[in-house]
Amino acid sequence: MRSSAPLLRVRDLSITHADAVHPSPQGVTFDIAAGEVVLLLGPSGSGKSTLTLALNGLVPHAVPATMTGSVEAGGISTAEADTASLSTHVAMVFQDPDAQIVTGTVYDEVAFGPENLLLPLDEVHARTADALGRVGLWERREENPDRLSGGGRQRLAIACALAMGSPLIVLDEPTANLDPQGIDDVYAALTDVVEAGDRAILLVEHNLDAAMGFVTRTIVLDRAGHVAFDGPAAEIIRTHATELMAMGVWLPGATLAALRMQDAGTHFDELPLTPAELAAALAGAAAPATSRMQVQGTDAGSETAVSPGIRASVPQTDGSSRPITAPTAEGTDAADGATAPIISARGLTVRRHRTEILHGIDLDIEPGTLTAIIGTNGAGKTTLLQALAGVVPPPKRQVTVDGIDPGSASPRELASRIGFVFQNPEHQFIAHTVFDELAHGLRLRHTPDAETRERVDAMLARFGLEAKADVHPFLLSGGEKRRLSVGTALITRPQVLALDEPTFGQDRARASELLALLRDLRAEGTTIVIVTHDLQLVAEHTSHTVILKDGRVHAADRTDVVFRDEAPFVEAGLRLPALQRVLAEAGQAIA
Repeated sequence: MRSSAPLLRVRDLSITHADAVHPSPQGVTFDIAAGEVVLLLGPSGSGKSTLTLALNGLVPHAVPATMTGSVEAGGISTAEADTASLSTHVAMVFQDPDAQIVTGTVYDEVAFGPENLLLPLDEVHARTADALGRVGLWERREENPDRLSGGGRQRLAIACALAMGSPLIVLDEPTANLDPQGIDDVYAALTDVVEAGDRAILLVEHNLDAAMGFVTRTIVLDRAGHVAFDGPAAEIIRTHATELMAMGVWLPGATLAALRMQDAGTHFDELPLTPAELAAALAGAAAPATSRMQVQGTDAGSETAVSPGIRASVPQTDGSSRPITAPTAEGTDAADGATAPIISARGLTVRRHRTEILHGIDLDIEPGTLTAIIGTNGAGKTTLLQALAGVVPPPKRQVTVDGIDPGSASPRELASRIGFVFQNPEHQFIAHTVFDELAHGLRLRHTPDAETRERVDAMLARFGLEAKADVHPFLLSGGEKRRLSVGTALITRPQVLALDEPTFGQDRARASELLALLRDLRAEGTTIVIVTHDLQLVAEHTSHTVILKDGRVHAADRTDVVFRDEAPFVEAGLRLPALQRVLAEAGQAIA
């Protein structure tokens, strides 16, 4: 018989970080019972990640913060018990999986937790094999975790949590770095876990399209860190959609689309939460024949109409390469050389740990484009982006960017031409305050103090970080860290900006602001290259798309051209966004 006692009991919880003026979260109270899947929503800075750290004792034992109120996991106070004891009650998957990887093989990483519980060897092996099988990593069990892609390491962290057998699993953005198949694998594994009825999950997630069929309840924090709403997930989102949008909280893509269609005159009896619900609603909805929907405020169609081209060579079945050339707005062939590429790769081959990741890539990216590099986990996306930007120096004479060779250029030369934003913002922070982090690049160039302060203050204001100027970068929320990392890349005004998963950890409002900023930068002449798993973002905001498959360019063209044919996506292990398919079938233009 299932116990009536909650797995987690939170009472009047407030947490104030060192150097912070106000607590966040603030006065939070809720319970979580076995069998529940709770979605924790809130704008960036509302305290979502901080709250999760209190559930297993990292706050207050390891993170410098003041905590009032109480948290009990399995009837044990997290403020009094040590984190090792709490790990048998609460398993954590952090926003940055690298923060919890400690061993030399994938197998040992998953076995590490059960071994420390002094479980019998047979049970350790059984738990490890089951967890790795659930996330699709059993065949890679002997590899070093460093050789996994970002998404692979995220799945490894989830396997570690599953192997602990804890009644409550807390996951902070578990699918942010995963391809569609990886997302399906993770949610299938988690569904199996909760179906037994003796476990629960607390999920911090921005990809609500994937989560809506999985979660049972939603807790929403407002900007001050208070609980604004708590109840059944579908009811909360449908009833409070407009308020959630105003707060900057992510909504399912189908819900956002329906809200914008409502503004254009379409009537819905009930707001849809999934593409399938939207398709059913549109089948009987009354909509003006000329209805056009504005998505994220970006006119993707007009962008591609004025954008220059992209060129790449796609491998053929006979081993040769076929160039892909996108036409310019005037209908001329970009290969004619009217516009010289600002980024060019020829035969780009990159190896890591004796393994060849990229295989002879030929690629041209012309000035003023916003190009997305997409593909499954392990396809080579981040490696390609890092090689083009010189973060991982490519072989000499294989890449040129704005007239220099990243394989031989000095760090100062690279920084003057290319701004790079890492997938994990902490990897690029070096200063002790947010202000000094932004000022560092300018000071290296001996920019006058007055100009440095003016430009840093402007960047702080642009990214909503004015109140955080004197805070250590590591004490920012996940969304704030991401905004700071973008600011540090932009502060020197480079001609090329490269971003790895730029909207990861951002609330809806901040992500929209960032995408609007990228649009403005592009209008000013900046060339932007991003790596992302968010194909809806790609469809709505980019001018060109490169699909990678197994370290090679599988397809490359204008985004509107690439997204007309689902075949290259399927061949590369991807899927067109379900929302886009629904809108296309319903005759709704994404404009």
